[in-house]
Amino acid sequence: MKQQLHKLFENAVDALKRDGVVPPQQDIEIRFDHPRDKSHGDLATNLALSLAKAARQNPRELAQRLIDALPPSEHIAKVEIAGPGFINIFLSPSSQFEVLSRIHRQGCRYGCCDVGHGEKVLIEFVSANPTGPLHVGHGRGAAFGDTLARVMRFAGYEVDTEYYINDAGRQMDILALSVWLRYLELCGEEFSFPKNCYQGDYIWDIAATVHRVDGDKYRISTSNFFSAEYAHDSEKALDQMTSKFRSQVGSDGYQRFLDAALDILVEDIRSDLKGFRVEFDRWFSERSLYQSGIIDRTIAKLKQTEYLYEKDGALWFRATAFGDEKDRVVVRENGTPTYLASDIAYHQDKFDRGFNKLIDVWGADHHGYIDRVKGTLEALGNNPTNFIVTIVQFATLYRGGQKVSMSTRGGEFVTLRELRQEVGTDAARFFYAQRKPEQHLDFDLDLAKSQSTENPVYYVQYAHARVCSVFKQAKQRNIDTAEIFESDSTLLQEEHERNLANALNKFPEIVATAATNREPHHIVYYLRDVSNRLHTYYNAHNVLGTEAELRNARLNLMDATRQVIANGLNLIGVSAPEQM
Repeated sequence: MKQQLHKLFENAVDALKRDGVVPPQQDIEIRFDHPRDKSHGDLATNLALSLAKAARQNPRELAQRLIDALPPSEHIAKVEIAGPGFINIFLSPSSQFEVLSRIHRQGCRYGCCDVGHGEKVLIEFVSANPTGPLHVGHGRGAAFGDTLARVMRFAGYEVDTEYYINDAGRQMDILALSVWLRYLELCGEEFSFPKNCYQGDYIWDIAATVHRVDGDKYRISTSNFFSAEYAHDSEKALDQMTSKFRSQVGSDGYQRFLDAALDILVEDIRSDLKGFRVEFDRWFSERSLYQSGIIDRTIAKLKQTEYLYEKDGALWFRATAFGDEKDRVVVRENGTPTYLASDIAYHQDKFDRGFNKLIDVWGADHHGYIDRVKGTLEALGNNPTNFIVTIVQFATLYRGGQKVSMSTRGGEFVTLRELRQEVGTDAARFFYAQRKPEQHLDFDLDLAKSQSTENPVYYVQYAHARVCSVFKQAKQRNIDTAEIFESDSTLLQEEHERNLANALNKFPEIVATAATNREPHHIVYYLRDVSNRLHTYYNAHNVLGTEAELRNARLNLMDATRQVIANGLNLIGVSAPEQM
């Protein structure tokens, strides 16, 4: 409908240009908004206000001239001037309900648009260190990233999704050490397990897998293994232990424990995400950056700029030139690349693969890292505005009104798998998606499990199931529902019916907004609004008990609503049940 109105007002402006009222070279931007007050019409535009200065006209007088120049249209019932020069548009009843036939024709594609114009976008999200199972914090990032990808694809973007496996560096050393120490306990060694190693039961399980296959092959006496600092659980002592561990078991032994952990943990992550309806187009290994020479090539390219310099035997990136608080080491004095080096190489490789825009979804603890990476990409000649980071705040769980405490390295956390088992994938994804990612989220587990109208996911899914139930009743009454799509929509004259049709008309606009602003929570707000209008309408009006022509028109309206709810739920990765 907005496209049709845009054409009408464009014609009106062209007429005023021909009459010399508006300068012929004047650029125009025609926007339509939905007034909050229904008495102000179905749509409104500030076109007269935006053109008044160029036309040297009073905005209200220019508004009247625009109205007079509008071509006749069956879509407009009346047009009014309001306030300083707003134009309020009242749509004809027939145009409001045209959406029903459009929804019937397009089905699961209704709502899609082309605002993305095929732009190639890579969304990287979750990318949790494979040092343990995914927890509820990762679940929020997974729900946001996947929903954003679905919405952007629906809006015409060419979207790929990627999981970056952090399988190199210090955390991998600590992971391999943790497994090996549990392995030694299984071999009969006795010692106090370091508190700053990974504590979860999954470490025992991985160690047991190695022990079943290799027996005591990698056993050593631990009597002289731990330093004096070990008792204090310092990070320095932890680094000393990982170094000793590698020298004791050799490179093959180290790789045995690391690979055993990675094989199990990465596969568990894949499985958990698949159960959460999240599947990636690509899994990218950090180790591949070293093996393929991408890091070396990227550092060589950065050396050609003025932003890399040598100091104290190390290579530094001049991060302060891009707003960072201090310059950052890229290659240590011993020749080892830092985490920043691999991140620079990884993101440059994304651009080199032909993506126009990179969207990263990071946890709140990475906020200070944004300018650093953005600066390196700009130094390498990329447009920094094409690197976008969305920060996802952690989710706090409440059960029985009490906060659920969690500690990641300590192994005390609620896993994503446990959350799915407790509340279900639908509720988890819906609750995650209904807030902006940068907002804190209190996740009420009891509410998510409740079958009541206070539970938002239940309320929306029930709206879909309710329509399905009505059609099941129609079938039991031998009503031929195939005829509803040819029904006379002019019979729909109730205010509730117009409100529902107006909401259905908004869906493509909601999708476009959610995609361009990267705010998929708009879909959730929209679904709750449409579901509320559907429930209100159904409770106020008889559908099956009316005469045939009106009944069919109402069934057509309800079926269109069901389709739109199903489309919206699919965009957030939530099922649309036919019965509840």
